[in-house]
Amino acid sequence: MKAENRLLPEWFDLVRSGRIRLPRFQRYEVWGQGEITGLLETVLHGLPAGATLVMDVQGEEKFASRTMSGAPEPTERCREHLLDGQQRVTALWKSLYGLYEDRTYFVYFKPDEEHGGQEKPQIYGQARWWKAGIQHPVWCDDPREVFKRRYLPIHLMKPDDNVFKQIRKWCDRATENNLKASRDLEESILEVREHFTQFNLPFLMMPASTPADVALEVFIKLNTVSVKLSTFDVIVAKFEHTTGQSLHQLANDLTNEVPQVERYLEPEEAILSVAAMREGSAPSQANYQKLDLSRLSQEWTYLVAGLKWAIEFLEAECIYDGERLPTTVVLPVLAALHDDMPKLDDKRREAEALVRRYLWRAFLTRRYENSASNRSLQDLLGLRDAFAGQNRGIPVFDEKEFPLPTVEELMLAGWPKRRDTLSRGILAIALRAGAHDLISGEPVSASHVRLRDCHHLFPYALLTGDGQMPGSETYCALNCALLGWEANRILSCGEPAAFFRLGAQRSHIGAQVIRDRLSTHLVPVEQLSVGSYAKIDDADDRAEKIRVDYQAFLRARAELMMEPMHALCAGRNWPKEGLPKAKKPKAKAS
Repeated sequence: MKAENRLLPEWFDLVRSGRIRLPRFQRYEVWGQGEITGLLETVLHGLPAGATLVMDVQGEEKFASRTMSGAPEPTERCREHLLDGQQRVTALWKSLYGLYEDRTYFVYFKPDEEHGGQEKPQIYGQARWWKAGIQHPVWCDDPREVFKRRYLPIHLMKPDDNVFKQIRKWCDRATENNLKASRDLEESILEVREHFTQFNLPFLMMPASTPADVALEVFIKLNTVSVKLSTFDVIVAKFEHTTGQSLHQLANDLTNEVPQVERYLEPEEAILSVAAMREGSAPSQANYQKLDLSRLSQEWTYLVAGLKWAIEFLEAECIYDGERLPTTVVLPVLAALHDDMPKLDDKRREAEALVRRYLWRAFLTRRYENSASNRSLQDLLGLRDAFAGQNRGIPVFDEKEFPLPTVEELMLAGWPKRRDTLSRGILAIALRAGAHDLISGEPVSASHVRLRDCHHLFPYALLTGDGQMPGSETYCALNCALLGWEANRILSCGEPAAFFRLGAQRSHIGAQVIRDRLSTHLVPVEQLSVGSYAKIDDADDRAEKIRVDYQAFLRARAELMMEPMHALCAGRNWPKEGLPKAKKPKAKAS
């Protein structure tokens, strides 16, 4: 194949008419402001932007296709498929036609010190946003304000014969109808526009006789200039070739049917990981490449049903999103288990207790600290065997190798916002207790959790100030509660006892109600009812008292966590079900 020249006006004519389109398996836009700005400056500086790859279309298309992003409805039949170069052509089309809602691009001139201070055209991308039905900043749409800033709108540079009237009208408004200034400005814009009308974006043409699988392989190997194809992008292409279906469309269907999935992980990752698990493979990039795509198509409804059930199970355990999920490893395990769940009520309840036991041991042990993918597959296979009545053992249940944490280990766990399994596991136990909001009294829920944030129970300012402690020691999971913004703001600079003064300040609440609501976070109220540190005159004594109270609080809360932790890890539906009481030994006959 030999590269052929094609100027930007011809590219735009092909896009506008629909004679060039994208194979449906092509990924969506992935370029950001940096790549778009870089390409526009490449055009302005007369530099090459690399060759594209197109496939000739004669008669029926070998691939189902779609129009470019921002392109109008096609008026002519498709004659070419753009296999490589989508990001470049789309960026030029959308920026020059002003189709980016979140950014507007301008040309400005800057002295080039390396070439004697000669002015060189540059690109500036201004972020845009909507407020009260108006797009801000409003100066971007006011020619006078733009001209004051010595900017030229990039949309006036488009290689379109209809743009000349727009240019003159814009220049007249920018110069407030000063005829000479307007014509000078118009001449400057037309001079810059020449860079775009004369820009050559060459292409390589694959003949229409090229077999579809060969074109697909070339597409995978050749892509891309700056942002490589993801594993999912590659599988989308292979899936379409194998099944004739669009995996992009199926992913959209998934988010429509199970919209909650996006709260936990990317739908693409959910699809691949569950598909691998269903095939008996560990969820890894290498195994994703080996997926049986025909099977994925045939079992799609089961995969969706599995994800729906998995998320419903997590929500029933008060895990409402990925920010609070201790480890994402469990989600594909649960989804892949769905088909194996017993249908009869009694057996199903037993199976759900086993799944709960698995889930919480995954959250609270070090099982998935290493080799998480392979270990999750081992646990899945063990759970499947258990459902089938084959007790070969489930590795995560091995209490010698993966013991539950001690009180001391709970006290050392870090802040739940960090991606640490045990830290988030501790927060998850607190949410399982109800975690009522201190002000509204509303229990934690899928809708309400987004209004909460992690809050220090012993305030950070107190511990690092009078307590003379390093900040890292304040960020303990046991010193964290998920509270609403109002309580967060009121309590962030006080003493622990300020929680109860909050109740007094809110006469409709009262201190006892605050105590009751704190208990739904598994907070030891007595150890939090401390303060009056300002009465201790000696700074060192004051710091020592604060540190002693803080450690006592952490230990008391860790001890409060022990019973629910053991109950949940035994598969009990805590707090409705606690640990079964040990039977008392029978007295020996005298």
